[in-house]
Amino acid sequence: MRKAHEVEYQVFGDDMQFVEIILDTGETVVAEAGAMMYMDGAVESDTILGDGSEEDKGKGMIDKLLGAGKRALTGESIFMTTFTNHGAPKAAVAFAAPYPGKIIALDLSEYGGQLICQRDAFLCAAKGIAIQIAFQKKIGAGLFGGEGFIMQRLVGDGLTFLHAGGTIIKKELGVGEVLKLDTGCLVAMTEGITYDVEFAGSLKSAIFGGEGLFLATLKGPGQVWLQSLPFSRLANRMYAASKRGGEKKGEGGLIGGINMSNLLGRD
Repeated sequence: MRKAHEVEYQVFGDDMQFVEIILDTGETVVAEAGAMMYMDGAVESDTILGDGSEEDKGKGMIDKLLGAGKRALTGESIFMTTFTNHGAPKAAVAFAAPYPGKIIALDLSEYGGQLICQRDAFLCAAKGIAIQIAFQKKIGAGLFGGEGFIMQRLVGDGLTFLHAGGTIIKKELGVGEVLKLDTGCLVAMTEGITYDVEFAGSLKSAIFGGEGLFLATLKGPGQVWLQSLPFSRLANRMYAASKRGGEKKGEGGLIGGINMSNLLGRD
């Protein structure tokens, strides 16, 4: 028997996706505060400390406050929101991602009952999924791994929905197989993956190559999910474009439409 509620869902859209979850009477979904897009009249929302899972039910108020404090360390709200169908045979509630990208549904029972994901990847989950924090054991990975010392651990046997920027790809790593990637491109990984960072080649390549000083290394066995457009990269490009925008003149003309920095391959 599953501990988590068994919900139905459908993902809509292409690059600006949202997920609609269908709840039977009495079923509940848990989401980050502010993620809800719309809900049917039979659905009622409530704000809670904790995640409403079985592990959370046995905790006292002090333990819940400590757990909320740990969530604050990850940069998330100390509160979560539950959405419950209180009457209709079927009722829908939808959740939208905060920036362009993809939403994927993962059944934790297919991945050993838990996943570790980046701090802002979690969107929502069936009630019964425990949303915990995961500390990086290696100081190097914590300091230079892009996600800091703290990531999120999702534990349970039901559906959880993750969001990431651009396109999401899943890779299977065999025993001892190593994958190197930009530190911001990691979305999630199974428990068997070893996460670390390493220096990105020579000092010249690190400074002038545009890839940063460090690369993340993932060592199997296990599965990993990667994103093609980390939000930090998108934000940096938007900021750089806004700084250049005030200097552009006559963009309607031929000369005004040519940006010399683009011709030189610079941002």
